[in-house]
Amino acid sequence: MEQEEKTTKRLARRSEDGTRVQTIQDHLRGVAELAAMFARPFGGESQARLAGTLHDIGKYSDGFQHRLDGGEKVDHSTAGAQEAWRLRQPEAAFAVAGHHGGLPDGGGRTDPDTAATLLGRCKRCIAPCDGWREEVVLPQAFRPDLPRDNFTEAFYIRMLYSCLVDADYLDTETFMRGASAPRGEGDDIPALLARLREAVEPWWNAENELNRRRCDILKTCFEQGEKQSAGLFTLTVPTGGGKTVSSLAFSLAHAAAHGKRRVVYVIPYTSIIDQTAGVFTGILGEKNVLEHHSGSDAVQGENDTDPALLRKILATENWDAPVIVTTAVQFFESLFANRSSRCRKLHNLADSVVIFDEAQTLPVAYLRPCVAAIGQLVQHYGVTAVLCTATQPALGPLFAELAPGLPLWEICPDTRELYHFFRRTTLKNAGEITQEALEEQLLAVRQALCVVNRRATAQRLFEALPDEGSYCLTTLLCAADRKRILREIRARLREGLSCRVVSTSLIEAGVDVDFPVAWREEAGLDSVLQTAGRCNREGKRSAEESVVTVFRLEGQAVPAMIRPNVDAARSVWKRCADPSSPEAVESYFTLLRTVQGEEALDKKQILKGFATTMDGRIMPFATMAEKFRLIESPAVTVYVPLEENTALIDALRAGWTSRSLYRKLGPYGVTVYPNHLEALRAAGAVTETDSGDWVLTDPTLYDRSTGLSLDVETGKGWMI
Repeated sequence: MEQEEKTTKRLARRSEDGTRVQTIQDHLRGVAELAAMFARPFGGESQARLAGTLHDIGKYSDGFQHRLDGGEKVDHSTAGAQEAWRLRQPEAAFAVAGHHGGLPDGGGRTDPDTAATLLGRCKRCIAPCDGWREEVVLPQAFRPDLPRDNFTEAFYIRMLYSCLVDADYLDTETFMRGASAPRGEGDDIPALLARLREAVEPWWNAENELNRRRCDILKTCFEQGEKQSAGLFTLTVPTGGGKTVSSLAFSLAHAAAHGKRRVVYVIPYTSIIDQTAGVFTGILGEKNVLEHHSGSDAVQGENDTDPALLRKILATENWDAPVIVTTAVQFFESLFANRSSRCRKLHNLADSVVIFDEAQTLPVAYLRPCVAAIGQLVQHYGVTAVLCTATQPALGPLFAELAPGLPLWEICPDTRELYHFFRRTTLKNAGEITQEALEEQLLAVRQALCVVNRRATAQRLFEALPDEGSYCLTTLLCAADRKRILREIRARLREGLSCRVVSTSLIEAGVDVDFPVAWREEAGLDSVLQTAGRCNREGKRSAEESVVTVFRLEGQAVPAMIRPNVDAARSVWKRCADPSSPEAVESYFTLLRTVQGEEALDKKQILKGFATTMDGRIMPFATMAEKFRLIESPAVTVYVPLEENTALIDALRAGWTSRSLYRKLGPYGVTVYPNHLEALRAAGAVTETDSGDWVLTDPTLYDRSTGLSLDVETGKGWMI
């Protein structure tokens, strides 16, 4: 009798086979408790419980119940948003309104009821759904004690939204599966710390001064991790000092000592994420390290029943793993996103340690909102953040402005002494030289690295080098060929064979190679020093003989996008005897920010966008999410048919589209810009599939040594 009474209650959903049902009451209760648990670390428990309780009350309408039997779609989120707004709970109203379609703009009081904004939706006449009042008791809700400025409020709403949508996904997933999904099965933080200590135990008996200094840095990171309370830190470790493992040591020691839940490692470029994730996996074990970026989403085939793979797929959705390795694009765009798929993981950043590797690469055009977001995480969400780099970008003044009262502490305080010990190279400014002179200099040595600003320049220089032992690394190569070439380069360097590499700046992003000498086309000082980090990396030669020559190519203008960086670097070259010193680096970044001005540090006016405008419009979540794009180029991917990917290309041409297919094709894609694509298209060298993807049809235009040709009939040399 009791079962019959329960089935008369209004339903949230049916199982796919139609044999099971979930009542709205049960779903609301489940989501409310999960959301409250997720928000507890940052004090949002009561509002998250309210949002979970209200989010689907619109399903009590007759229209939605008919929808379960095949009726028309029904707006079921506006009812809960209106009730939260009536209760003067705007934070919950935003979360509920956006739990399916994404956080909306707040809008203004004059918005009509047809507007997609929150204030517009609050005016709508919706189908009656008062039946919920007979089954649901609304909990009391209180906003945590946070500052009342608009950016802090917007950040909190997004975190509350994350709790709600993740809870909604999980409760729904559990019902549809008939059981809880296998999540969170990694080792705990103390176990990972013990595993790291075991892995580095043999290192302590270092036999030379270089390794003893590396061990000193590692020991300091272990000790400071245990000692320091949550906050904002820098870790300034020169190239060759063991920065990657030392930063992991600080993170795990700190997390174990202070109850942090996970470690998130943010890397600027996908070109080195495999390298870092591989180091961590080798130490901590595969099940404990989740690699998440656009090219690494775990996918499962139709007949694949591997439970470990399923756990990884599910963990990727909400970062439910002890160690996450991700990209700056994934991290920051998620923090400013409004869609549920991007935001549902955000609450799992609370009570974590976040390492920003190569912090000097934080995007200048979005630097202010990025710094403001880091400040929010540290001040209000229990995050310990570490800016990790060999060349600190002088962010102290920005943090002082955007996160007042938040001190910035250096983990290894003897940075100047460390610089002098780990100094591996000597910078030399050669001024302007001809391409012929540069070619002669490269041919005069057996092993050399030359980094230039343009892909076309790299290809021209490469053509002048002998076939044996010469390589060209640019983004015109697909990732599969870049990885293969890097393996060959490392092997030739180890064996002492001739090895001359011409590359664009992609090799500067922490790629582990060690050349005796290097050349760098004039660029920002940070880029020059990154090239220097690929020279004498292991300290096998003296700094005096390991020369990094900075040059200007005759008749070659500085690319507009790096002109401010070059101007700031030229100023430092004139004023500083040693342009690679910590003082010179600080001067460079300070000058660069001053020259660019505040507006250049928030190009899309993201921070101003969250301030109430003259017409009273509020919280433009959807608008700002669209504007916040760290990669703004309209570039597209052209897939290159090669011997080993014939079946994949055939499937794409046949109209197959799936996450699994795109993941497997990822290593064979080349990013091109509109004018390059147009030249390829006009020459009949590419074809567009029914799914809108581009495939190279003229195999003569792709060389596995140099990549996709820039010479396509009339299309020449327009690359950055």
